Amino acid sequence: MEMSELKALLTREGLALLDEVGAVESSADVARSVSRLRAAGHSPDLVSAVVGQAHLRVKARAKFGEFADRMLFTRAGLEQATRLSVATLHAVRLRRAGLTSVADLGCGIGGDSLAFAGAGLVVEAVDADEVTAAIAAYNLAPFPDATVRQGTAETSVPEVSARIGDAHLPPTDSTDSSAPSAQLRGGLSAVWLDPARRTAGHSETTRTSAADWSPSLDWCFEVARRQPTGIKLGPGLDRDLIPEDVEAQWVSADGSVVELVLWSGELARQGIRRSALVLQGGEAHEITAAADADDEPVRALGAFLHEPDGAVIRARLIGEVARSLEAGMVDDQIAYLTGDAALTSPFVQSFRVRETMPAHVKTINQALRANDIGRIEIKKRGMDIDPAAFRRKLSLKGAKAATLILTRTPGGRVAILADRV
Repeated sequence: MEMSELKALLTREGLALLDEVGAVESSADVARSVSRLRAAGHSPDLVSAVVGQAHLRVKARAKFGEFADRMLFTRAGLEQATRLSVATLHAVRLRRAGLTSVADLGCGIGGDSLAFAGAGLVVEAVDADEVTAAIAAYNLAPFPDATVRQGTAETSVPEVSARIGDAHLPPTDSTDSSAPSAQLRGGLSAVWLDPARRTAGHSETTRTSAADWSPSLDWCFEVARRQPTGIKLGPGLDRDLIPEDVEAQWVSADGSVVELVLWSGELARQGIRRSALVLQGGEAHEITAAADADDEPVRALGAFLHEPDGAVIRARLIGEVARSLEAGMVDDQIAYLTGDAALTSPFVQSFRVRETMPAHVKTINQALRANDIGRIEIKKRGMDIDPAAFRRKLSLKGAKAATLILTRTPGGRVAILADRV
């Protein structure tokens, strides 16, 4: 969205027209709405802004639910925004740590700030982009204790920026009480950082290297040493970059790993350095440890196969989950577990094994026919195959459903016919 479009939208006429247009779900809906509004004499900037926002509001419902219909977005801002259910957990952690105010530096469209403000925290939200900051201000307008300004994270904590820019200064000892502390505007007690990985403008984001993030990771980590801080990062961050003195929490929501958050100071829990937080159907489940967990030994395939959640895998807590299920590894290089105990866990998807066979199409088709299978879910790990192409080779003429798991074991490649538990 360009500033001219935003200015046209943020008028009584523009906002009324946005409410009148309603949901714009498909590309065909976009075309029809544009044609109708232009024929009614509305300006190109206003039509573009209104139809674009109506379309983004539909997409935003997956993250913000009913609140999406009262918010404004950019494409990049929506893509980067934390879904409200996850942002609420961020806010809960700040409140439980006894913090009452937070600086959201790199606030985007204000997703996390909405949760912070809704939890009763005093919020100062900052974004470097003029349009994005204006949209965040609109979204946070219902909260009198939330303010938004345009600016960079670095200028919000100038002491850290000066320090990072001076190569002659030695590293600060985080245990030294005499070390200067960064004081944010208004004496804010906590910091939330979401380093930008965006291209210029407001379209979809482009993945970049860690060195291209703004603010830099070095800058973020220096802030985290000085004040209680949460740093939201991509879940695939190189683990060698994670400081030793923070709590690293990987979060998955409904089967997808959505973020890695590094917590420091009062926001990092005592004795915890690794966490996998799994959100399923509105419920939160967490497994924690003081360090990466040792894996369980490899064992022969048992009555059940378990697929750990992606957050568990990223956090390297597979061993902890395996022990809770009385299970072992299928292979020391494959993130599948197996065991004979009829135990389930929110940290895995479990499958009851019907039979195991060599991973040959002919053998698999014989098993499919013998079991009357006509609908198949294909999962694979450790095998270089295209599931869609592999499916076309299968004989699926039966009336029943099953899961086909293609993987590697110490004895070679195998196909496992199984049923979800």
